[in-house]
Amino acid sequence: MRLSKFFLPTLKDDPVDAVTSSHKLMIRAGMIKQLTAGVYSYLPFGLLVIRKVENIIREEMNAIGGNEFLLPALSPNELWAQTGRLEDYGELMFRIKNRELVLGPTHEEVFTSIAKPSLISYKDLPQVWYQIQTKFRNEDRPRAGVLRAREFTMKDAYSFDATWEQLDKSYNDMAVAYRNIFRRCGFSEIIIVSAFSGAMGGSDSEEFMIPSPAGEDNIAVSEDGKYASNIEVAESYKESVERKNSNLSIEKFHTPDIKSIDELADFIKTKDKSRLAKSRVYVNVTGNGNEYIMVLICGDDEVNEKKLEKHFGMNIRPAQNEELTEITGADAGSIGPAGLKNKKIRIIADNLLKDADELISGANENDYHIKNLDLKRDVPGIEYFDLRLAKEGEETADRKSRLKITKAVEVGHIYKLGTKYAKALGAMFLDAEGKENPVIMGSYGIGIQRTVASFIEESHDDKGIIWKGEISPFKVIILSLGDRSEEVRNLSEEYYRILTAEHKTETLYDDRKEVRPGVKFNDADLIGIPVQLIIGEKNLKEGNVEIKIRKSGERIISRKEDAVNKILEIVKETV
Repeated sequence: MRLSKFFLPTLKDDPVDAVTSSHKLMIRAGMIKQLTAGVYSYLPFGLLVIRKVENIIREEMNAIGGNEFLLPALSPNELWAQTGRLEDYGELMFRIKNRELVLGPTHEEVFTSIAKPSLISYKDLPQVWYQIQTKFRNEDRPRAGVLRAREFTMKDAYSFDATWEQLDKSYNDMAVAYRNIFRRCGFSEIIIVSAFSGAMGGSDSEEFMIPSPAGEDNIAVSEDGKYASNIEVAESYKESVERKNSNLSIEKFHTPDIKSIDELADFIKTKDKSRLAKSRVYVNVTGNGNEYIMVLICGDDEVNEKKLEKHFGMNIRPAQNEELTEITGADAGSIGPAGLKNKKIRIIADNLLKDADELISGANENDYHIKNLDLKRDVPGIEYFDLRLAKEGEETADRKSRLKITKAVEVGHIYKLGTKYAKALGAMFLDAEGKENPVIMGSYGIGIQRTVASFIEESHDDKGIIWKGEISPFKVIILSLGDRSEEVRNLSEEYYRILTAEHKTETLYDDRKEVRPGVKFNDADLIGIPVQLIIGEKNLKEGNVEIKIRKSGERIISRKEDAVNKILEIVKETV
C-alpha cells in the first residue's frame, strides 16, 4: 500500500479527552475516530488490524468444527422476555421505541431459536455455531475508547450438546482455541481466571484476561501462580470470628455523629474491627415485589456485590436513604440486625461471622449502637454465605500461597450455560431411547476491538504502537527520504515491488512527497510497523540502506543488494 493513497490521518499530540494509552494511540495512529460518546468509526488502518483478528478467530473456530452464521442485530422483545433477560439487562439494553425490538448485546436467545426446530435428535448433536457481529450495550459512562463502547464487534460462539460430558469437551475445545487465538495475536501474557456468569447464567465460567493498568476488572492471582480468579468470585483464607460463649446481654450505648466503622473503632478505642459488624441493606427487585436483605460482614471487610448477585440474581441494588429509614428506623451508620422495624427483612452474614457473639452493631436508632450482639441468640433465621471481597496479601483458600490483586482487561469469556436457554425457549431433542431432553449449551465470546486495544495497552512505548504477531497490519514500512533523488525514488520503488509482488510481504510504502524526513520517522514509530527500511541519499552514496527494528530500536546498515534478504530474515524472527 502506498501511503500517498492510504487514508492515515495521524496526530502529533494526544487527544485531550483520552486517558488510556490505547485510546490515545488508536486516535493518533489514525485507527479510529469518535462519532459520539462510545461510538467509533474504524478507519482503514484500524480496520486492517480488526480484520486480522477476525481471520485468526475464524481459523481457530473452524478448526474445532465451528459453523459461521450472521444473525440480525435486531431481535424481538418477546424472545428476551422468555429467558428473563429483558428485565435482567434493564437499561443496559438499547430498545427501539414504538417497536417491540431490541438491539442485541449478545445472541443466546436468537441462536437457540434456530436450534429449537433444527436440532431435534441426539444424532444432530454436538454442534458449534458462531458469528462475528456488531453488538450494542447502553453504557452509562462509555470510556477508555473502544475498551468500553456502546457499539462493538464480538465473536460469539455457542455449543449445543446432548450430554454433560459432551459439553465438557466442547468447553475444553473452546478454551484451547482461545489460547491459540490470543497467542497468535501476539500477547505476551494471558491469565485465565474463574469468573461470575452474571446475566448469562450457567455454571462454570472463565475469563481470559490481559493484565493492564487500563483494566476495569481486578483479578486475584496467587504468588505461586496456581490460583487465578476475578475479584468478583475470588476466595481467600481469613480467620473466622471466634465465638466466646459469654452470653452477655445486649447493651445500647450512645455514639454521637458516628457514621463509619473507622469512626466507631476510634470511638471505642479498638484496633480490631472484625467484631464491628458492618451492616448493609440491599433491595432485591423480584416479580413479586421488593425483597429487603440486610448483609453483615466484619468491619474490616467489604461486601462483594457480585457474590450477592450470584445468590440473589442480577436485580439487586443498595437501598436508598429513605428506604433505610423505612426498613430499619435509622440512617446508614446506625443500622443492625437486632430490633429491626421491618420484621420481614431477610438477614444474611458472611461465613466469617457464623454464630459469632460479643459483636457491636448499629442499634437501628440514630447515634446509637449495641454491644454483645450474639448472632446465634439474637438473630433467628440468619443465613450465612461467602459475601466478602478478597484482599491483597491474604492467604489463598488452601493457605499455600498469597494473593496479588492486579487490574486487567477481559478479552474473552467462556460459559457453561447448561439448559437455561433451552428450557426457557423449548429447544428439546430426543435421545437414543426416544426420551425428550433440553439441549445443553455453552456460550463463548471474544471482544474484537477490546483485543486490539488490549494489545496496544501491552505493546507500546512513548513513541507509539509496537505491532508484532499475526495482527500486525503491515510487516515492513519503506521510508523514501529523497524527493529530489532519482536513485532514492527508483530504489524505493524496486524494494516495494520485490517485497510485495515477489515475496508477498505486507508492505506500506511512505512515498509522500514534500514531507520532511522527521515527520516520516515520527509517523513510522507512531503506527508501529515492525520493520522500517530507510532509503536516503547519504547511505546510498556508500551503497547502503538502513533497517530499523521498531521494537528494540536497533539500526542496521545493510548493503542495498542484501537488504531484502535481511528484511525477510528479520520479519521471520520478530513478527
